[in-house]
Amino acid sequence: MVSTGYNPALVALSLAIAVLSSYAALDLGGRVRAAASGLGWAWLLGAALAMGGGIWSMHFVGMLAFEMGLPAAYDLGHTLLSLLIAVGVTGAALAWVGRRRAGRLDVLVAGPVMGIGVAAMHYTGMAAMRIPGHLAYSVPVVALSVGIAVTAATIALWLTFRPTSVWQRFAAALIMGVAVAGMHYTGMAAATITAEEAGAHSAHVAATSVDQQNLALYVAGVTFVILFLAMLASAFDQQRIQGELRASEERFRAAVRAVRGVLWTNDPEGRMAGEQPGWAALTGQTRAEYEGFGWADAVHPEDRQASVEAWNATVAARSTFLHEHRVRARDGLWRHFAIRAIPVLDAHGAIREWVGVHTDITEQREAEAELRESNEEIQRYAYIVSHDLRAPLVNVMGFTSELEAVRQELRTVLRDHPQGARIDEDITEALSFIQAAIVKMERLIAAILKLSREGRRRFSPEPLAMTSVIRGIADAQRHQAGRKGVTVTVADDLPSIVADRLAVEQVFGNLIDNALKYLDPARPGTIEVTARPAPGNRIRFEVSDTGRGIAPQDHGRIFELFRRSGTQDQPGEGIGLASVKALVRALGGRIEVSSQPGVGTTFIVTLPREPVTGRGGAATSSPPDTMTLAAE
Repeated sequence: MVSTGYNPALVALSLAIAVLSSYAALDLGGRVRAAASGLGWAWLLGAALAMGGGIWSMHFVGMLAFEMGLPAAYDLGHTLLSLLIAVGVTGAALAWVGRRRAGRLDVLVAGPVMGIGVAAMHYTGMAAMRIPGHLAYSVPVVALSVGIAVTAATIALWLTFRPTSVWQRFAAALIMGVAVAGMHYTGMAAATITAEEAGAHSAHVAATSVDQQNLALYVAGVTFVILFLAMLASAFDQQRIQGELRASEERFRAAVRAVRGVLWTNDPEGRMAGEQPGWAALTGQTRAEYEGFGWADAVHPEDRQASVEAWNATVAARSTFLHEHRVRARDGLWRHFAIRAIPVLDAHGAIREWVGVHTDITEQREAEAELRESNEEIQRYAYIVSHDLRAPLVNVMGFTSELEAVRQELRTVLRDHPQGARIDEDITEALSFIQAAIVKMERLIAAILKLSREGRRRFSPEPLAMTSVIRGIADAQRHQAGRKGVTVTVADDLPSIVADRLAVEQVFGNLIDNALKYLDPARPGTIEVTARPAPGNRIRFEVSDTGRGIAPQDHGRIFELFRRSGTQDQPGEGIGLASVKALVRALGGRIEVSSQPGVGTTFIVTLPREPVTGRGGAATSSPPDTMTLAAE
């Protein structure tokens, strides 16, 4: 048996190659999933060359470090085969776990395959060695080396696709490099070499050692060049990513400015910290003034306490912050802002910071105030006009009644007149026209007064179980539905909302009543009420029927006051849907219609889950007890 040993310098070189190649492979492999479909294969190939080639190079340098007192040569075919095995198996394993749909358990498949492949590379490389002697292996130690290879490969693949920082990646590369080197030298320890003729080759030892060192340096040099190019490509890609991040940040800031917003950030505890150029430009506060909770000094005194309490509650709940308050701008004027802030989480789910935007809604609030004033003026005007119209109408009605009373006297006077019968008929017809006009005018005035009163009423929001509410409306009209043979179905799972009960009952009562009125006598009538969630914390209710349907050109006009569509064979003045639209708007929702003649009609009512208020609050703030109706 030949006495063996190792060249310490080459051992250190092999370990350095293992660590450096591990780091490069971890860096390149981590880009596989994040890269575009075309670039993913390029990064995969680079990672396979870095890891497979690095492991092979470490193995080859480690073999050259092996001192056994015998001249050694290497078969080129087996040596290249061992390199192909290392790169191919490593690439296949990285491709398997680098799939976008790959899960955590996939590493348990790819790791053993890669480990066995690395072991195959090692023992193929050993088979490439040509020495004047015989190699024998200890099966338990060989098994141990394969186990180390499988473990090292599994850990390497797990670390490759796990988000890590630079220092974590370096530590992982160090661990992985030591594990790979440990596998190699364990495999070498499994080998026992027996010389054919003891001492016959001692004259060649010195020359062979020099050749081996030079060869090791050549292999290491080529490997370092490959790894340097791989890391250079990684550096260029990192510059590209940083450029994209800067461009994205600039686009985001431009978008914030486009919506007249101010971007700010707070620390995980909700305190404003660091440079806040947007907030400083808005308020004129210095960093020392706005840090911590100093920003609250720029908030209107009436809004300050509520803003701080709502913000602290949101930070404690780790939820989205939605609020509205007034802020004193640099020019000293108070401006209205809507605020939205969200927590930014790190890889472990902890809050890293808060990012928020103050959006200037001063003009919107001023326009809303002007609109409310205009609505109130219109409502007062409608009330006054309708009230004043009633006075002369009452006179007309009174004089018409007097004419009716004197008709008998006129008939007596005109009894002998040759045109008496004709005159009596003309008077009767005229009085009939006057009375019909009075009735119509009375209905119109009543409609205007009704809308005027709706505009001045106050809502009292309360939690409403909509299935129960709408079934109550349907039950109230059960007799009419049964007489017409109509089936009314209300879904069991209608979501609950918070709204004014009377207003909601008026909306859906009117829609169901209309569906009952305008049925198609040619087919069985059905009315169905369903609902589903809608964006913006809203509920989309649908009232569908199999009635006559509404012509497309009338879809918009049916919501106008005194407008009706289709055959006018049902009583009405054309104010029902106009009133429904006004109520839905006042509740903070909207109403739409989808209809086809001969098929049926669906009215879509979208309402907020919570009542709409004039002032914002935290996302969890409670609704006020009452709210004023104002048309949109």
